[in-house]
Amino acid sequence: MTIDDARWELNGGEPQTPPPLSDPLTYSATQNRGNVIKLLREATTVIVVAGDAVPSVHLHAQNGSLDEIIRILACVRGRRVLLGPMAHHVLANAASYAGLFDALHTHTITSRNITLGSRAGAAYEQLRADRDSFTDLIGQLGWTPVGEIELYRGCTRRRYCSFCNEPAKSPAVIFRDLDDILDEVRQLYAAGVRNLRLGQQTCFFSTWNRDVAQIERLLAGIRAACPDLDVLHIDNADPLAVASPAGARIAALVVEHCSEGNCAPMGMESFDPAVIEANALTCTPQILRRAIDHINAVGAKRGPAGLPALLPGINLIYGLPGETHRTHLANLKGLDELMTAGVLCHRTNVRQARAYPGTPLAGMNPDTAPPSQEHFTTWKADIDNIWDQPMKQRVYPIGLRLRGLHSFFVTSRGTWFRRLGSYPIQVVERGTVVPRYTPADLTVTEHAPRFIYGARNAG
Repeated sequence: MTIDDARWELNGGEPQTPPPLSDPLTYSATQNRGNVIKLLREATTVIVVAGDAVPSVHLHAQNGSLDEIIRILACVRGRRVLLGPMAHHVLANAASYAGLFDALHTHTITSRNITLGSRAGAAYEQLRADRDSFTDLIGQLGWTPVGEIELYRGCTRRRYCSFCNEPAKSPAVIFRDLDDILDEVRQLYAAGVRNLRLGQQTCFFSTWNRDVAQIERLLAGIRAACPDLDVLHIDNADPLAVASPAGARIAALVVEHCSEGNCAPMGMESFDPAVIEANALTCTPQILRRAIDHINAVGAKRGPAGLPALLPGINLIYGLPGETHRTHLANLKGLDELMTAGVLCHRTNVRQARAYPGTPLAGMNPDTAPPSQEHFTTWKADIDNIWDQPMKQRVYPIGLRLRGLHSFFVTSRGTWFRRLGSYPIQVVERGTVVPRYTPADLTVTEHAPRFIYGARNAG
């Protein structure tokens, strides 16, 4: 069951946002909606998966808060187990949450340690031994899922960024066996999953230490095992790896084997040399440009749905040590130089730094708050309007026909359409209320910083 199922039942079987608008708090429903309290009371063990490692905002989903979870756990008579990033918060505030959970798992859970708790990721061999079939799980979902496949743990860089929590999660880099990955993919495919994303790890391009031949075997093996996939995408890319000669060859393999609309998000983090130095960042504007060029060279061509095969994404972080007002100017200048160079970029993620326990950033105590603490909203708006919206106009020009979309949400703007995948572009049809999962082709009519507008009857 989902937190959305529980919210629905606790709200008397009603959405919290009245129709015809969609309700982000009760959107993700399973077949168990309406039966949540009964199931919780009868369960011998309830496992709560909660928390987010990276702060994010989604149109149609809102993570369960700890207060919500505490309210729901009042229904539980059996064991209470917590899995995920929220476990770190509970551990750090043990006195406040004493007795709330019987076991805490910060990374993974296995059949051996469900009721014991764990503070490190389980061996991939144990996870493989526990894995049987996804059919029952997939059958309970009320939506078409994307199966996310983890390829390895840890960070392959020799020098870690100040905010990186990967070393705290997994000090060693541990790659999965190729056969293990393909076995999991086959099981998901057998359960009806037709959309896969090779995500979770820090950098797809660094898998098996940039072993081009092994990565080709992975991608070709997935295609052979799952001939009717609708989506095969990647996530997370270290610009240093993408900018390397091996990175150029891997980008070509991604375009060859994956589906269109793919995105390789890369952590530039900051264009400010002072911030780069203070936080042990390893990407420079020159490296980022080379990485973008490698991806654009092979990924700019559009597929049958009208989407480029593979485009880069850029991640920026404000609030890091060394930040001044010049940092924002450096970011705007760096983005403007990319725009002038004519590059194509899928999306830009701008967020504020979060200091995780065990990271160098957590031990840095600046004397004054960074200027972005006051100016983040306006600085982000600058990037939205100076970079994001013009880039949307470049990648998705007016008159472009986007095919194979489906409706998935209704707001006061209208109905939102998309394809599944990594950070799919969202297309809003103004002033309409279209039933969920209605297939449609839309022609681009307008642009906004984070999405575009389209019409079904245009073009």
